[in-house]
Amino acid sequence: MKTTNKIIAITTILASAILAVSLISAGNKNSNYSTVQNIQAQKAAIDLPVKENEAFKEGEVLSYRLHYGVMEAAVATLEVKPNTEKVGPRDCYHIVGNGVSKGTFDFFFKVRDRYETYIDKNSLVPWIFNRNCDEGGYKIHQNYNFNHFSNKVDVGGGETFPITPGTQDMISAFYSARNLDFSNAKEGDVFALNCFIDKENWPLKIKYVGKETIKSEVGKIRCLKFRPIVQKGRVFKKEEDLTIWISDDKNHIPIRGQAKILIGAVKMDLTGYRNINNPMAKE
Repeated sequence: MKTTNKIIAITTILASAILAVSLISAGNKNSNYSTVQNIQAQKAAIDLPVKENEAFKEGEVLSYRLHYGVMEAAVATLEVKPNTEKVGPRDCYHIVGNGVSKGTFDFFFKVRDRYETYIDKNSLVPWIFNRNCDEGGYKIHQNYNFNHFSNKVDVGGGETFPITPGTQDMISAFYSARNLDFSNAKEGDVFALNCFIDKENWPLKIKYVGKETIKSEVGKIRCLKFRPIVQKGRVFKKEEDLTIWISDDKNHIPIRGQAKILIGAVKMDLTGYRNINNPMAKE
């Protein structure tokens, strides 16, 4: 299960293809009081690097459909809530991802997942991450509280883990990556983010492989094409078996994700969007 979760995380870098391997179940804001107090106390002495966000804004909603082989397996949404919220003194984007299995797939393997993150509006790092998943009866409940002043994560139960500066969670990584600068990218260039997943620090890497215009459910879109660097042999047969297409504009929205896995093939397509921050790269 851990291997699958990490593959999900790789896909999160540039796509909601996070939904393609496990899908995105009902969490609540869990603002750990001590974490908020630490943020308040330490902000006076030090602040975080400012990172400009041109890729998304409040109110953005992305909708996806997932196919496993020829079968429609699930639908999912990623929503930036219309209003920012406070975590301690920090203004944050509140972002929620929901996924639910559909049709025949739902009969055999019911999925009811919800991911939730609170991302600092100025620094684009997470303060709170909630994960509540039910996937075929396998349940995951995680409530992580990040402190980017002390570079630690409180995962509850008295456990804390060290992190490197700028570390992301599974959902914030997706939004942070959308703000990476690909304007001078050359084929073969590798982009990386550090992410904290399942009580582990994990480097997420994606390789740029070129440009391609694809026909999609939202029109003909000019895209940048990436291949997340995955561990072959467990879920994927080879490194090239996972491909992501993102819009070649300032939104960097995942348009399609496609994966060949050991037991079949998975495809994720953008089916709708609203309140995006920039014009879509349509032809």
